[in-house]
Amino acid sequence: MNNNFQRDIDLGLSAQNKTLPSKYFYDEIGDALFVEIMKMPEYYLTKAEFDIFKNKSQELIKVLKLNPSTFFELVELGAGDGTKTKQLLKALDDQNYNFEYMPIDISKNALKHLKASVNAELPTVRITPKQGDYFNVLADLKQSEHPIVVLFLGSNIGNLPDERAKEFIQKLSDNLKVGDRVLLGVDLIKSESIVLPAYNDAQGITKRFNLNLLTRINKELDANFDLNSFTHQPEYIEQEGIARSFLVSTKDQTVAIRSLNKTFTFAKNEKIQTETSRKYNDYIMKGILGESSLKIIDRLTDSQNLFADYILENGH
Repeated sequence: MNNNFQRDIDLGLSAQNKTLPSKYFYDEIGDALFVEIMKMPEYYLTKAEFDIFKNKSQELIKVLKLNPSTFFELVELGAGDGTKTKQLLKALDDQNYNFEYMPIDISKNALKHLKASVNAELPTVRITPKQGDYFNVLADLKQSEHPIVVLFLGSNIGNLPDERAKEFIQKLSDNLKVGDRVLLGVDLIKSESIVLPAYNDAQGITKRFNLNLLTRINKELDANFDLNSFTHQPEYIEQEGIARSFLVSTKDQTVAIRSLNKTFTFAKNEKIQTETSRKYNDYIMKGILGESSLKIIDRLTDSQNLFADYILENGH
């Protein structure tokens, strides 16, 4: 991880328009801060998708075409703390569905906490956490004769630019058998008055979450970012449906990253993009599915139509 981290930070900060990959937000401190963000009144995404899982779990089971007597693998990509998924696990467990839950995450820490909480709350659910790359784990599972249902929730796909999201979907489709299904959670396009506060909460937790990435670079790559010389700035263009987060340099400054033997200069008001959060509608979703074998068979939305869980099936 450290070599990848080092390389990705170097590439991002050496680019003309500087970037830092959002996947590196999630160290132990970042995990905890994101849990706090999800509790913020402004952060509607988790609450909206939780509404679907809590109040429509029976419908989810139906549209996923799950059969109580057929064993299946329930694979979750980027499981986090599992708050939403546990609603579905409970419904499946209560009705004696025969399955194994396999959360995959880059964060060992998140998986450890998730396994402990599932064991405590749902002791009869079989859980096998896997740390690592989604596609490596899925490639191994493709050999399995059992049906696979993949959960990719929280609009995590929205963190990818459209071209990369298309590649991700193609790769996902390639690693699934015909008939395997995907439950893909996405944030729907809506007004700036709802979207922007979700990335700029009044308590400043999202700001701390972004700045923690600089702390992590300081700690792991022996750098000297001064956190007081950067601020956090989200932007959203409703017409294109994309929210972006930036760290902004508040002065002309130079930062040394010793593990790279390099210095990086930042002009006053220069922006480092840390995150993309794409919002969707049916038209954009069909474009993302593109030439892949995954096709939309249904979609469920929360009671306020803020968020959608698309059900996709892998064809020939």
